[in-house]
Amino acid sequence: MNATAPAAPAASAATAIANKAVYSRRRARLAAKLGTTGIAIIPTAPERPRNRDSDFLYRHDSYFYYLTGFTEPNSWLVITGEGLSALFCPPKDLEREIWDGYRLGPEAAPAALGVDAASPVTELDAKMPKLLENRTVVWYPFATHEGLETRIDSWLSKVRARVRFGAVCADQQRDLCSLLDEMRLIKDLHEQGIMRRAAQISAQAHVRAMQTCSQMIRAGKDVREFTLDAELSHEFRMWGSQYPAYPSIVATGANACVLHYRAADAQVKKGDLVLIDAGCELDGYASDITRTFPASGKFSGPQRELYDLVLASQDAAVAATKPGARFVDPHDATVRVLAQGMLDVGLLDKKKVGTVDDVIEKRAYFQFYMHRTGHWLGMDVHDCGSYIEPSEMGTVSERRDPLSNEIIRDRPSRVLKPGMVLTIEPGIYVRPAPGVPEKFHNIGIRIEDDALVTETGCELITRGVPVKAAEIEALMA
Repeated sequence: MNATAPAAPAASAATAIANKAVYSRRRARLAAKLGTTGIAIIPTAPERPRNRDSDFLYRHDSYFYYLTGFTEPNSWLVITGEGLSALFCPPKDLEREIWDGYRLGPEAAPAALGVDAASPVTELDAKMPKLLENRTVVWYPFATHEGLETRIDSWLSKVRARVRFGAVCADQQRDLCSLLDEMRLIKDLHEQGIMRRAAQISAQAHVRAMQTCSQMIRAGKDVREFTLDAELSHEFRMWGSQYPAYPSIVATGANACVLHYRAADAQVKKGDLVLIDAGCELDGYASDITRTFPASGKFSGPQRELYDLVLASQDAAVAATKPGARFVDPHDATVRVLAQGMLDVGLLDKKKVGTVDDVIEKRAYFQFYMHRTGHWLGMDVHDCGSYIEPSEMGTVSERRDPLSNEIIRDRPSRVLKPGMVLTIEPGIYVRPAPGVPEKFHNIGIRIEDDALVTETGCELITRGVPVKAAEIEALMA
């Protein structure tokens, strides 16, 4: 079975300009939340040196991009409570553009991006005190840009020096993340479209890695983790993704029991399971898929036994992902299926740990499943947004963790709504230990899909790559 190749997207910069109305609407929504005398300051990410004469591949700040669609470094956005927006960006410089590439420039920015005004970033320090004058609240993202608070303080000190002449200096500074996180948590149709394309590209990359692995193994060729990592990267770029959403995890054999393992040079051997956790980023939005497959194309008995258990737990989590449910519900559904399965297959000894309820209460399953079942997904692979229901923030209960003995303060979990996107990623990781059946030793399995909450349930946007064991074997054959 060959997955349908994804349609190649338009160039990122052109896409952003073509959709400038999307960003204008977001700026207007944010402005309405600032208060009439409020002002928001949002810088993009800086360029970061990699070594003596080379920078790391540049990636914009997510908040800044969410409001502008603009990807050039060294840029700032200012929004006032009245709804006016001003961009500070690198000026046109034909000599530098020969070396570093095209710059939009402040003259072209208003028409291209829909902002009200634009200035060279070299004028930022001179103009910001005037923009801050007579504002009572300054909003900016806390703890996201080193030195930002100090720079804002320096601008405010210039405003304060003018109070004797009637200027008003802001007496409040507030975290802009609290507003933008809530906006970004619900994906609009524009975002959903990009995320579906990103998911399709990533699914095709997983298909390519699976097929390449089995073909090379059958041909007697040397397969390494980095071999499959290269196949993923090829497919990401082939279909227009700008970069991986995160460093790809390609883990063979026992390496799959290391949760954040990175693709290295271990040899993939016949009989191994291969765990790949990889997703591309497309036009600022991440995808996140994990599949576990047999290197030679056929699961062994113990591998299949645990794989089917993990898949059953994911099915339970998917069924629990729907509007009105809590964010924690898919995790609880996963844990119950995994806990019962661990008892059934002998990973846990019923005589020692008791019933499935005992396993859950004592967290005995934690030996083999030690992470949550999902996270928000969007512009960042672990996207912003509170996991606590805002209207119930004051409701707190305490419990003692059975493993750490710490007191845990719980608040009600977030209520799921249409437009939220989260991952569903149960797993089992079996390291050799006393009492653990040897046939399961060093088996690591994770299955992960991206779920868009809909009006009636959820849509798995990453199922362009097979997930059932028989379908994976058929694909790799």
